[in-house]
Amino acid sequence: MEKVISGNYAVSYGAKLARAQVISAYPITPQTSIIEKIASFCADGELDAVFVKVESEHSAMAACVGASATGARAFTASSGQGLLLMHEMLHWAAGARLPIVMGAVNRGIAPGWSVWTEQSDTLSQRETGWMQFYCESNQEVVDTVVQAFKIAETVSLPAMVILDAFVLSHTSEVVDIPDQALVDQYLPPYQPQLKLDVDDPHAFGGLVTPNDFFELRYKIQKAMEDAVEVARRADEEWEELFGRRWHLVESYHMEGAEVGLVTTSTITSTAREVIDQMRAEGIPIGLVKMRMFRPFPARDVEEALRGVKKVAVLDRNLSFGFGGIFAEEIKAALYSTAVRPPIFNFILGLGGRDVTPALIREIADYTLEHDEPAQDLIWMGVRA
Repeated sequence: MEKVISGNYAVSYGAKLARAQVISAYPITPQTSIIEKIASFCADGELDAVFVKVESEHSAMAACVGASATGARAFTASSGQGLLLMHEMLHWAAGARLPIVMGAVNRGIAPGWSVWTEQSDTLSQRETGWMQFYCESNQEVVDTVVQAFKIAETVSLPAMVILDAFVLSHTSEVVDIPDQALVDQYLPPYQPQLKLDVDDPHAFGGLVTPNDFFELRYKIQKAMEDAVEVARRADEEWEELFGRRWHLVESYHMEGAEVGLVTTSTITSTAREVIDQMRAEGIPIGLVKMRMFRPFPARDVEEALRGVKKVAVLDRNLSFGFGGIFAEEIKAALYSTAVRPPIFNFILGLGGRDVTPALIREIADYTLEHDEPAQDLIWMGVRA
C-alpha cells in the first residue's frame, strides 16, 4: 500500500507495523508529529498499545525502560534538547540490555536556539550503548524502524532510527507501507529470556561491585560487535520479503573511483545528483553512504574505500576542539589497515544551513585538485 507521508509519519507507521506495545514520549519540535500520529493510531484502535503521557523526555525514557523490563515492546521519539535530557536514562536502557527503539529527529543544539537539522544531538549520545541508523528517505525510515526492533531484540541493545529535521521529518514522499502480515512474519512477538515478573522474581539494575561491573561492559561491547552481522542479516531478510535493501554502508559509483565522498542522511540524495553529473563528465568519483554508525561498521567502510586515492567526508556535525565526528571515526577505523588515503574533513550544513549541489560540487572539485587537505577542518559556506 502506497501513501504520501512525511518522514515523521514514516516513523509512526514503522512503530505501528512493529506492533509497539508501550509508547511514551514528550513533545518537542521537530519530533512532535511522530507521537501525535501514534497517539491517533492508539485512539482509533489501529494500534493496540499503552500510550504513556509524561512530563519530560527523561520520564519518557524511564517509562520505556520500565515497560521494556516487563517484556513489552517499547518505543519513543525525541530530538535536540529533549534527547539531551534523556541522556542519563539512555545509559540505563543500554546497561539493562533493553531493546527499546527511538525515532530521533536531528536538531541543532542550543544556544543559539534552533529547530533545524544537525547531527550533534544524536552523535553526542554515541557512548551510551545505543545502536544508531541514519536514514536518507522516508521509505528507508519506515523500513528501518521495523528492522531496528528485530536487531535490538536479537542482541538485547536499544536502537535509534535517525532522520533530518524538516528536510525529511516534515517533507512528504511516496512510501510503500509494508504488508502487516509479512511484517509479522519478519518480526515475531518479543520474548525476552528474563523480565520483571511477579511469578518469577529476579533483581534488576542493582548495585554491582568491581568484581562484576567490568564483565557487564564487556558483554555490551560484544553485543555491539555481534550487531553488525545481525543488522546485515536483518537487512537481507527484509529484501527477501519486500524487495528492498538499505545496506550498512552503501557504495554508489565506486567502481574505478579515485575519490570517494562519504555522506549520511539526506545530504546523500543531493550528493548522488552531483556524482551522476561528474561521472557523465568522465570524472572518476564515487559516493559512500553510511547508514549504520553504532556499532561502527569498520570493515564495511574499509572495503567501500579500498582503491580510492582520496576521501572527502561531509560532516553535518562537530566535536568542538577536534573535528567532524564521521571523519574522526573513519580515520580511526582505517588507521590499522592498508586502506589509508588522505581524508578531507568538510564541515557544512550546521543548524540546518542548506547543502546545495553547487556546494557539494565545490567539495568534490577541491578534493580532486589537492593532494592533501590544506587544513584539518575545511569549513564550507561559513560567513567570516
